[in-house]
Amino acid sequence: MLRSRYTPVLIGALVLLGLSLAVCLLAGPALIRALPGRYAYYLPESLQELRHNPHPDTLPTPVPLHTPTLPLPHTPTPPFSHTPTLSPSHTPTPLPPTLTPSPTPTLFPTPTPTPTPPVTLTLTGLRHEHQAWNNCGPTTLAMALSYWGRDETQYDLATVLKPDPEDKNVSPWEMEAYARSLGLGATVRVGGTLERLKALVQAGLPVIAETWYVRDARDQLGHYRLIVGYDDAAQEFVTYDSLHGPDVSIGYQEMDELWRVFNRAYLVVYTLERGDALASVLGADLDDETMYERALEVARSEAASPPDDCVAYADCRDWVTFSWFNVGSSLTSLGRHAEATGAYDQARQLGLHYRMLWYQFGPYESYYAVGRYDDVIALADATLATANNLEESYYWRGMARLAQGNVEGARADFNAALRYHENWPPALAALD
Repeated sequence: MLRSRYTPVLIGALVLLGLSLAVCLLAGPALIRALPGRYAYYLPESLQELRHNPHPDTLPTPVPLHTPTLPLPHTPTPPFSHTPTLSPSHTPTPLPPTLTPSPTPTLFPTPTPTPTPPVTLTLTGLRHEHQAWNNCGPTTLAMALSYWGRDETQYDLATVLKPDPEDKNVSPWEMEAYARSLGLGATVRVGGTLERLKALVQAGLPVIAETWYVRDARDQLGHYRLIVGYDDAAQEFVTYDSLHGPDVSIGYQEMDELWRVFNRAYLVVYTLERGDALASVLGADLDDETMYERALEVARSEAASPPDDCVAYADCRDWVTFSWFNVGSSLTSLGRHAEATGAYDQARQLGLHYRMLWYQFGPYESYYAVGRYDDVIALADATLATANNLEESYYWRGMARLAQGNVEGARADFNAALRYHENWPPALAALD
């Protein structure tokens, strides 16, 4: 009697359990995809795979294919007459007066002996932090600030630099602006050299280098490294690495290969009284035109004469791809957009990694400037398919849609950009 009384209850419970399991199995992938990345990071790798929509490993190639018209080697160009422009999140700020080189005297002073630089040198007095998920930029900047006596942590910086915790990119220019807001000097330069890094360390100035990070051919992404020392005997730099710890060594060749993916961009933070020391190291590269022209010549030379081997890339053929991209980046910053699109076309044809436009936006700017709006939209679509919270991609797609007369589509994109970067001036201005 008792058994028969509870039989319907047990059957009902089993049916409900079965339905619940079915719902979980069906909804599981959707729930996992909805989980913010900073939490999904801790899931087993097999479950993390459910978060990723299938996508190509490279960005789309130009259609129709545009053959690059850039001469190699470089031919003389007309005098510079364009103020360099950067993508919206890279708004340049003027260098402080202490960084303006003194005029060259008409009489040459008696030369003084130059001290022989040390074979090995490591700066001390820094605080290391291990980064939280996707927090490389704020963490590396916080470590650099600690050298100058600041006690801000990555969490203090992240609330300002990346109000969206899922933001994939904090640019060097955003970090430059933050350091200046603290009353420090800061400058972003490109076209650096290994000797430049060593000279800055010798001047007592740690350097934040924007580099590539290669796990395998598919898993490649941007990563900041804080250069605090070098060892010529071992041919290594000493870094404070937010992922791997303090005093992490990286070989000169590996460092240079990873660094050049970002046109060898670097950020120096300094106290204002050290401005003259920094100016002495930077020399002619204090001038934007000179700096970008020099970086352009290096990139063209490297595209024409790749090395026989490499140590950092998943595929050594990437050397030429990155070289052409750097040609485009320097031309974009010089305002020579028609030439830049030819360089970007070549890089795309060779195969740009799908994460490239998470961090660098020169292709958007130059394709837009010459009216190739379909290319802007195609690149933004492909990039947003891999990460849907990239405000720069929404902004440029919106600009291209607006130019094509798609006002509603443009408005949706500008609002999306503001959803991920609240009160971002470029998107606000475009929305108006």
